[in-house]
Amino acid sequence: MIRVNQVKLPLDHRQEDILHRTAKILRIAPDKIRSWQIVKKSIDARKKPEIMVIYSVDVQVDAQDRVLAGCRNAQVQALHDKPYRFPQPGTEILASRPVIIGTGPAGLLCGYFLARYGYRPLLLERGRCVEQRQEDVERFWREGVLDPASNVQFGEGGAGTFSDGKLNTLNRDKFGRNREVLRIFVEAGAPEEILYESKPHIGTDILRLVVRSLREQIISWGGEIRFEAQVTDLCLQQGHITGVVVNHEEIIECEAVVLAVGHSARDTFAMLYERKVPMEAKSFAVGLRMEHPRRMINRLQYGQEEHPLLSAASYKVTAQTSSGRGVYSFCMCPGGYVVNASSEHDMLAVNGMSYSGRDGSNSNSAMIVTVTPADYPDASPMGGIAFQRELEERAYRIGRGAVPVETYGDYRYAVTKEPIQDSAIRRTYPDFAPAVKGAVRLSPVHDIMPQALNEALVEGIDSIGQTMYGFADSGAYLSGIESRTSSPVRIMRDETGQSQVRGLYPCGEGAGYAGGITSAAMDGMLIAEKIRVKYKK
Repeated sequence: MIRVNQVKLPLDHRQEDILHRTAKILRIAPDKIRSWQIVKKSIDARKKPEIMVIYSVDVQVDAQDRVLAGCRNAQVQALHDKPYRFPQPGTEILASRPVIIGTGPAGLLCGYFLARYGYRPLLLERGRCVEQRQEDVERFWREGVLDPASNVQFGEGGAGTFSDGKLNTLNRDKFGRNREVLRIFVEAGAPEEILYESKPHIGTDILRLVVRSLREQIISWGGEIRFEAQVTDLCLQQGHITGVVVNHEEIIECEAVVLAVGHSARDTFAMLYERKVPMEAKSFAVGLRMEHPRRMINRLQYGQEEHPLLSAASYKVTAQTSSGRGVYSFCMCPGGYVVNASSEHDMLAVNGMSYSGRDGSNSNSAMIVTVTPADYPDASPMGGIAFQRELEERAYRIGRGAVPVETYGDYRYAVTKEPIQDSAIRRTYPDFAPAVKGAVRLSPVHDIMPQALNEALVEGIDSIGQTMYGFADSGAYLSGIESRTSSPVRIMRDETGQSQVRGLYPCGEGAGYAGGITSAAMDGMLIAEKIRVKYKK
């Protein structure tokens, strides 16, 4: 197999143009290529409005060595990728089936592999199945009545279910787990394009279907999934786990427990802390959702507001402030919505969400500021959670239960006392308004975060606006608080994947080992491998 990189074509190319351009780079006739497959596709808009599409293509040819020798081109290389392989089983006997706490990406993929290889895992989910959860979430957005057990954070699929459904990851992957996750998602109903798009996404609507399909597959292989089954305590004996307590009353005996609870299971973190499971506070980031008109972001990124061959434009921006804090965009949602993502009464958090079509009127991202344990109200492992709660209580109070929204001009003036600038957004897009799932109220968003974080955010946004003209427009909208960017704790584990409490396997984003749907799924696979190499079924 040969991989040909940098196959560059205009936006309006035909499918056969990819083959012909690849053959030209290889210096062979197109009919000499026996088979070919796109493995990566990206958009090059550096010379806008002239936009190019760049592919990497894997091809099979006869006399491969001769073709490679005839190219001597940096674009061409022999392919040595190895497919993913689940390891061989260990020798210890697992007396009871493994228990997985949580059915986010980490829990589902861990359960998927353990079920596939005969371990009959039991998955315990505090929330509800994705179909019922969707109804609960939409009722909350419509009526404002929060269900603490079934919301944007809790339930089958995890917090990522109500997001943009991004499937890219920055994790280095020499074992093929990333590709395997995407392949499994395609089998479960995701579009095949995610296998080669440089920034794959499926949107919340398709992701819900994938989650349901994964559940059904796990069950068909002998696994079991129980909903509204919150693990409220652990049974420990001489440093080993011997069982879990469900809903404060039922005891399930087990010796291998995967802890994949997600980043918002604050009551579970408190229970683990009381049980002296080793954990520590870690750095994360907080900030505000920033909305612009989708057509404006398209123009900034593509040089044009609309194109039939282009989906809504994305961006990724960063800045370093004079105080040393980093400011950067997170979970950018092209053509998406800000959503009320609260999970506790009298507290309010926001997130971003897009459907697969990414055709909403606005584009948004979280503009966030790094925070460290030095910012937290106490030095305990629970300090980051206390910090999050303080911000969420303020957001709820300031918005009087609705999502608080403020223009960037008003926010900036409150923070810096500098005059409000004229808004090009308001002149060009007079109908621009917040696109929010849930009730909205114009409020002093600048009162949510400490002044130091507000100042860092303004400095960062203004800096980004110097190179991305219009980004720091005074008419853009800010809403908050974005406090659930990642877990505020790390639950320690060793090279076997286990906590100091033997038999307990911290896993995924909630345990501090992942940062998104794909990386969490990959970590779930890793923990399934750890259990596999220790135990035979």
